[in-house]
Amino acid sequence: MLEHGGRLRAAAQAYGIPLDRWIDLSTGISPWLYPIPDIPNHAWQRLPEPDDGLDTIAAQYYGNSNLLATAGSQPAIQLLPTLFEPCRVAIIGPTYNEHVAAWRLTGHDLHLVDTLNDALEIQPTVVVLCNPNNPTATHHQPGHLLAAAEQLNQRNAWLVVDEAYGDAYPELSITKLAGTLVAPRLITLRSLGKFFGLAGARVGFLFGDSILLNRLADKLGPWTINGPARFVAQKALADTPWQTHQIAHIRDAGLRLKQLITRTVAPVEPVKSTGLFSTFTTADAEVIFEHLARHGILVRLFREASLIRIGIAADHEWKRLENVLQAWHTTT
Repeated sequence: MLEHGGRLRAAAQAYGIPLDRWIDLSTGISPWLYPIPDIPNHAWQRLPEPDDGLDTIAAQYYGNSNLLATAGSQPAIQLLPTLFEPCRVAIIGPTYNEHVAAWRLTGHDLHLVDTLNDALEIQPTVVVLCNPNNPTATHHQPGHLLAAAEQLNQRNAWLVVDEAYGDAYPELSITKLAGTLVAPRLITLRSLGKFFGLAGARVGFLFGDSILLNRLADKLGPWTINGPARFVAQKALADTPWQTHQIAHIRDAGLRLKQLITRTVAPVEPVKSTGLFSTFTTADAEVIFEHLARHGILVRLFREASLIRIGIAADHEWKRLENVLQAWHTTT
């Protein structure tokens, strides 16, 4: 099983700090979750129904009715490669490691490349990328992606875009065009885990060609999302005022975090941000990770890239993060 953020219990044991004294900034999940409504008994008692309104509300939120609801992005990530005969696949990295693992395990000719142009040059059948990217926080402009999707479509090739961190910057999203006449071989993935802070609910969506979605639905089987999660997801996706406030809150917090890192860590390259997390490269990555961990703050370390990813802190956690990073700055 691949390593992910959020392993707070393991960190508590390793550093001898009680679980309730940690700040977990290792995942990029919003610290401000959507307020959970009272869940009716029928959501627990009855089998989930696919026509309960979730797809309709999701189509309105994402601007596209060519969708398939899944238990988070992970089932789609794992099963999507099985819908293709073995072929050449280009993945723009470094990126979310589950994409790489899924395409590799299913026997495809996998190529890890640095840029979208590099991917197009090798003429793959499938190009996979994240926008914004996890963990580097790099962004692709919609026009660039749609031009690539059109170029790929002319060769009967596909573009897969994971927009798990895209909600805070909706202007970057191309989900509304996935599977349409404009971009028939564009596939996008979305999730309620990060922006809505509902990672435990396991609700996501795949957008794209209807035939491909039907094939994936057959592989998933019935009742992929439980009743309570479907109920909460409908409320969250329909709550426009909360979403507007959340976007502003995340953007403000993301800018504040980016400025703090720039001021205290002095990274090799400019700090990059998705709003939900900031990423920086430094020769001191492992030492900074250890410094934060010894003070009960868990972040994500990518040793191979000398890269650290830090999620935004809740308002009541901010001063502690600021003090710990400032302490690092004054001792170096």
